[in-house]
Amino acid sequence: MITLRQLRYLTSVARHRHFGRAAEDCAVSQPALSMQVRELEREIGAELVERRPGAIALTDAGLEVAQRAAQILTATRDLVDFVRHREVLSGRLALGIIPTLAPYILPRLLPRLQAQYPKLRLEVRETQTKVLLAELIGGELDAAMLALPAEAADIETLSLFDDRFLLAVPAGDALRSRARVGIADVDQRRLILLEEGHCLRDQALAFCAAKQRDAPAGLGATSLATVMQMVANGYGVTLLPEVAVDAEARDARVKLLRFTEPQPGRSIGLAWRRTSPRKRDFEALGEIMVTMMGGAPPVRQARQTGSRGRP
Repeated sequence: MITLRQLRYLTSVARHRHFGRAAEDCAVSQPALSMQVRELEREIGAELVERRPGAIALTDAGLEVAQRAAQILTATRDLVDFVRHREVLSGRLALGIIPTLAPYILPRLLPRLQAQYPKLRLEVRETQTKVLLAELIGGELDAAMLALPAEAADIETLSLFDDRFLLAVPAGDALRSRARVGIADVDQRRLILLEEGHCLRDQALAFCAAKQRDAPAGLGATSLATVMQMVANGYGVTLLPEVAVDAEARDARVKLLRFTEPQPGRSIGLAWRRTSPRKRDFEALGEIMVTMMGGAPPVRQARQTGSRGRP
């Protein structure tokens, strides 16, 4: 009989493409994991893993079984959640959050959650949107806080607040401090952005309508703190989310300018699997977030279905 343990071991092998790392991930010995995968292959009657010196690969059948196994494991976790979490925001909750939100939201959010929901055990995962969505769909995360839209299969979202962009320039820049600026005022040759993979980079480029630019100083920047230090030292300009202003714009060498209407920005929201039984938890979390940001009640968006898109 096929067991959940066997399915978990196979999905770990599929994720790591290595028996040793998969065994470490599952906290078992490599021989024990390998034996269980062999048992699964015998039970199914097909080879799932190609074993080669120094590397492994999944067969076509292995890829299909691993994908279906991940869905079964996610449904199993959701079933357990349904039984265990009858009280709102109690027990374990794995929350993912993008790096351009985490340092600015979490220090304000965590104390509120601890005070209002002392039975909640929050586990936070900070990484880029593409990874968050994959882990959310795979059941490793319960919910994710990110920029909308969240283009993935079977995901529901809750819009929380709008995060406007400001233009950050060196203090000695010729643009007047109290002036409203437009897209024409952004020198794209001096535009410093985060490295590839950050959704904030894509949003800024979409606003500036720039597919390519000459800004070598921006290459490799992995955090807004790094970008802002480059601006402070006169290497260029950047778009700074309003949520990060208090933390990142305290340097007197930087001045911030607002854009003319309609101001550019991003919509921040909460995403979760449509099949999750913990929607009350996510809605309660959303209410706390909106209250914290001083906004109106959150608006639950229409269900998103279909094949996974690019975040």
